[in-house]
Amino acid sequence: MRRAATVLVTTMLTAGGMAALAPPASATDIVPRDLTITVTGLGPEQRTCRIDAALYVPAGVTAAAPGAALLATNGFGGTKDDQADLAQGFGEQGYVTLSYTGLGFVDGDNCPITLDDREHDGAAAAQLIRFLGGDPSVTAVDDATGETVVVDQVVREDPLTGVPHDPQVGMVGGSYGGQIQFAAAGFEKAAGTNRLDVIVPLITWNDLSYSLAPDNSGLPQGAARSGSVSSSGTGVFKYQWAALFTTIGVGDGAADAAALLDPANAANLASNCGNFEPQVCQALAEVGTLGYPSQASIDFLRSNSVAGYVGDVRVPTLIGQGQADTLFDLQESVATYTALKRQGTPVSLAWQSWGHSDQSRDPSELDLRHPTQSLQGRKALAWFDHYVRDRGTAPPQNFTYYRDWVFQATHDITKAYATAPSYPVGKEQTYYLSGTSTPGTDGALVTNRKQVTPGSSTYSNLAPVGPNYTETSALDQTQPVTDPPGSAIRFATPPLSKPMDVVGSPRLTVQVSAPSVALTQAAGQAGQLVAFAKLYDVGPDGAIELPHRLSSPVRVADVTKPVTIELPGVVHRFAAGHRLVVVLAGGDMAYRGSDAPQPVTLTTGSGLDQRLTVPVVN
Repeated sequence: MRRAATVLVTTMLTAGGMAALAPPASATDIVPRDLTITVTGLGPEQRTCRIDAALYVPAGVTAAAPGAALLATNGFGGTKDDQADLAQGFGEQGYVTLSYTGLGFVDGDNCPITLDDREHDGAAAAQLIRFLGGDPSVTAVDDATGETVVVDQVVREDPLTGVPHDPQVGMVGGSYGGQIQFAAAGFEKAAGTNRLDVIVPLITWNDLSYSLAPDNSGLPQGAARSGSVSSSGTGVFKYQWAALFTTIGVGDGAADAAALLDPANAANLASNCGNFEPQVCQALAEVGTLGYPSQASIDFLRSNSVAGYVGDVRVPTLIGQGQADTLFDLQESVATYTALKRQGTPVSLAWQSWGHSDQSRDPSELDLRHPTQSLQGRKALAWFDHYVRDRGTAPPQNFTYYRDWVFQATHDITKAYATAPSYPVGKEQTYYLSGTSTPGTDGALVTNRKQVTPGSSTYSNLAPVGPNYTETSALDQTQPVTDPPGSAIRFATPPLSKPMDVVGSPRLTVQVSAPSVALTQAAGQAGQLVAFAKLYDVGPDGAIELPHRLSSPVRVADVTKPVTIELPGVVHRFAAGHRLVVVLAGGDMAYRGSDAPQPVTLTTGSGLDQRLTVPVVN
């Protein structure tokens, strides 16, 4: 049972996108055996933690006829019960499943939430893998009978690998239950044991410092197509999502959001943020006083991310990332995929329809209770069967992405997914910013430099938060997106003569003038320019669509130089007659921006190279 006081949980965070409430059990369901497993020696503190777990053993799987195993845990704030459908569905395919509640979410246990780090969460998962391999030194007790439990129903690979208590085992899970798989793989590699055979992480992060405070202007040189999200600078705090993860003594997300912005709460944040590690409290206190995390907090968050130890992740990896996700966006999956592919780790990347922002999906895409009846379920089974059970041919290492316009036309999930050998795909279409954007009037996006006309466009931030609106994170994406007069500038293409399919991350390269910021930026992050770039789809009637409500925040280190902003990754069809509109804004209701006014001017013509580059697949 999780600590109700530690987190503010929405349905999507609890399940991590992996399961809904389990249906009533049927006569054919596998009856789980509830266990308490003790794991020891975690982290530098050498903590001992109690794991609340459930062991699902399919009928016919015995010591004499053992099966392969899966290890799974919950999304943030969830429990072992969230994986019931998964355990039943994959159990019908012969897999033993050990589902467990993650560290910090068990009542009566003194172990804190450590954000899926290797030394605690990864070490705990490694001991659970040994438990599945029959290691009697990992103590497990049946909650109903008090009997000691030792697993003997899982196939052992000790004779092949020379590693004791090495089961045939893979991991699967979403969100917080996705990152733990990287932590387990990284811990196993660092320990030299490598008992884990394959992982299937869904809708999770690459770099948690980017997830919670992204900066899309400070990425490493050449990263726009090569896939890194680890900025060299401090990003822009994603306070709405952060409020859903923490509790500071108030009862609802809106109050949490206000408290995170109030410097008066810094002392409380520094000493009390529920059941988190102290470094999490420190980061929240910094945001409450400064408006952004320190470099020490960025380093802490990055260390609890696969970006910090990706070189130790060598097990085959099937990544699934949500196109509808403003928490862990598509760029994070590209960063992980690119790094794994570069080092030779077998890896495949799938961009799926659903994510933290919208979990509605057709059962033909993913049905964990009946995996053979869904596209993603069959794909996961193919990876498990090959890499865990050593059956069949190796599954393809490719890139697939979901096209909603194809599914709406065909209702065929197989046709809705496009396949490419790898990411990125398509060709780049370049547009040049031209003319002037004023309230009610767009500047132009033209395809030839010679068509650029001189112009000057000005905007400013109007408040530390908003008033530009994109979404209420995790709670509402139905309200219209808005940019009040004077808070943003826009540049638009003419109406398209034919559909344009954009797959990947557009890039906006601009040179702006912000004299007041140029005077304050040398003092550090508080004086640097904060801005938000977006790509709208504007219909013939003027209706605005911001694909999946994705916005790209930046904290610009030097406004006297050109800056390249990586826009959110999308899979979107701009229909014939629609226009692409790139927006540069001073605020966003979902983020904490600059406290000081920051007037910005963008000038076109006069030899300036202001451009938008769009990855197009047609």
